[in-house]
Order: sequence, then C-alpha cells, then structure tokens
Amino acid sequence: MSESVGHLPHHGGPAPHEDPRPGLPRQRRGTTPQGFGRYPDFDVLEQVGHWDEVTRRVVMARIDVVPPIRFFDESEAATLGAFCDTVLAQDREPRIPVLAMVDKKLHAHEGDGYRHAGMPDDGEVWRRVARLLDAEARSLRADDFASASQGIRDTLVGRFAEGELDGDGMSVEKAWSVVMRMVLSAFYSHPWAWNEIGFGGPAYPRGYARLGAGEREHWERPPEFEVDPVKDVKERGVE
Repeated sequence: MSESVGHLPHHGGPAPHEDPRPGLPRQRRGTTPQGFGRYPDFDVLEQVGHWDEVTRRVVMARIDVVPPIRFFDESEAATLGAFCDTVLAQDREPRIPVLAMVDKKLHAHEGDGYRHAGMPDDGEVWRRVARLLDAEARSLRADDFASASQGIRDTLVGRFAEGELDGDGMSVEKAWSVVMRMVLSAFYSHPWAWNEIGFGGPAYPRGYARLGAGEREHWERPPEFEVDPVKDVKERGVE
C-alpha cells in the first residue's frame, strides 16, 4: 500500500472542480493546499530559524514524513481519504495528507480523552463512517464513495453534515462531530494550512506580542497582512 494516502481516493475517482479557489491567486512563495492562497508571498517556513529545535523537528516532520496507513485497510483508506478530500475541498495537488495523520493517531490509540455517550471508540466510528458512505454511494449507483462522481460525493457529505444519513444505530450527528474534530485538527496542524490562513507558526521563543512602557499590548502585522482577511473575503464573495 502507498504511504501517501492522498493519492488513494483518486484511482478512478472524479476530476477536480473547475476552479476550487475563485478570485484567489496562485501561491508564489511557500506551499498551500492546491497551490492557491490569500497570502501568495507568505511562507511560514521562513520563520524556522526562530523556532527552538524541538518545535522545528515536530513541525518539519509534518511535511517531510507522511505516516504509512496502518489502522485502516485499503478499502477504508480509499473511502475515508476521499471523504477527507471532499469535506476539505482538496481536489488537486498539493494536498495535506489528513487521513494519514488521523490514521497515525488511531493506530497509536491517541484519543481526546473522552467519548460521546452511546458511541463506540473513535476508531470504530471512522470504520462505520466508511461503511456508511460506501453504502450510500452504492444506493446512488456508484461502486463506492471513492469512485463516485464529485457531485455524489458532495451530496453525501452535505447530507452527512445535516445528519440525514442512516447511521444503522449510530448517531450520525455525533459521528460527524467525531470525524470532523480529527479532520480539522490534522489539517490545521500542518504548515501548508498555516500558509493558507496567514498563521505565523509557533510563537516560542520569539513570540508575537510587543509591549512598551505605558502602551497596550498589540500585535505586529507583517506587510503581507495589510488587508483584513474577514472583511476582504466578504467583499469579494469568496467565502
């Protein structure tokens, strides 16, 4: 099995969306998911020299080492990799290997220390979600979720998010909460996502805040961040 699960869902799967980042420029420095970003000249890795050695090793490993798939079998990995790509709109390279990062946590039994009442452990939730998505895709005459058209994938993910799928005794709403908590945690722990949102990376030991005598604490804003991203997104209609 390939060590890069990012490629598994695309064997016979749908073509990418026509334009996944309307109105956004291609990234010129650094890497972002799919190569587009709001800060095309920002690269968080230019700050590596300010990080302590332990932080640097941890962060760089997220780029340099894609964990092998060990918890999920090949069929589950294909389905769940396609789900992660769909819910995150990662339909072309470069992709953050989210499922590989989730798989690593599940294989190591690294949970959040709690479980929703009436729900199985997180790993079993993920396995059931894979079976659920494949069954729903087959009901729409696809072979499975991974090979379904982008339209079918989008529809099923939307129904999943709204709690409209049959969980076969499992709360679909709680299942969505479990998988999305892990999906988003993995995605936004990766430096490529930091480049996309303009996050400056670990603050230690340099920090971000600057204090002066009698002054209020304020945040230094690099030149790349002159535009208010929230206001700009709304004005350009690219939310």
